[in-house]
Formats: sequence, structure tokens, C-alpha cells
Amino acid sequence: MKRLLPGFLLLAAVSIAAGTAHAQSEVYLCVDQNGVKEYKNTGDTKGCKRVSLPPLTVTSSGSKPAREGAASKPAASTPTDFPKVDNGTQKARDNDRRQILQDELRNEQQRLADLKKDYNDGTPERQGNEKNYAKYQERVASMKEDISRSEKNVDALNRELSNLK
Repeated sequence: MKRLLPGFLLLAAVSIAAGTAHAQSEVYLCVDQNGVKEYKNTGDTKGCKRVSLPPLTVTSSGSKPAREGAASKPAASTPTDFPKVDNGTQKARDNDRRQILQDELRNEQQRLADLKKDYNDGTPERQGNEKNYAKYQERVASMKEDISRSEKNVDALNRELSNLK
């Protein structure tokens, strides 16, 4: 196997350099006794069946081909039988959403204030089980991560509220 690898790499490099690849070959789907499926280029083992695949076109140019009919295709529109919501119902939903976001923001701001109070500018009170300084440092690092996460949550909630109409 180790002797075949350099030859295979050389063949692949030559194919790439030539701008073509050998993409048209027979493919076999092999299923072993445990039901594991495997695709191979030879069907010499038991449980292999040849699979017919559509032909492939391999190009070596770096440019992407233009999609056929991409500009002429109309944009997808809403189906005529799609349910519509009247303005009053939509405003009520928007108000509910705003209220939920404001409640979440208030809770997260309170949590952030509590975390900052406990953090005490990087020097929180040592607890009785923290005789080992490494445990104390671990808790301080965890508190710092919690504060950072909470600040990100507050920012995200503020962004979401500003996006509401």
C-alpha cells in the first residue's frame, strides 16, 4: 500500500497539471456482512454491484460558468392561497414580541449587575472551599466568562429590539 501511494500522487498531480481528471470510470456499491456501505472502483469483493452514474464534465478553468436562465427566472412570489394576517393581529403579535424581548432584556441586565457585583472588579471574595489558589482563579475565570456572555446577550437583545418596527 505504501508503495502505491507515491504513484497515485504522481498520477493525480499529472492529471491536475494537464487540466483533466479521470472522472469516467466504473463505480461499485459494496455492502459488507455488517451492512456497511462502501463505494469502490472495483467490484471484485462479495456483495458489490455496479452503480450507473450520470456522466461528469470536468473543467480546469478557474472561472465559473454562467448559470443558464438565471437572469430570466422570475423571483418567487407568495402563493395566492397563503394565509394572511390582518393588521390588528400583526400589531398585537409585534407588541407581544416587544414585551417578551423587553422582559428578557430586563432579566439579563439584572443578571449582569449581579455577576459584576459578585466579580468585584476581578477580586471576588474567596469561598471556604477555595484553599487552593488555582480553584479560586478557576472560579474568577468562570465568572469573567459569565459576565462576557451576559454582556453579549444584552447587546443581542438590544439589537433585536432596535430591529422591531
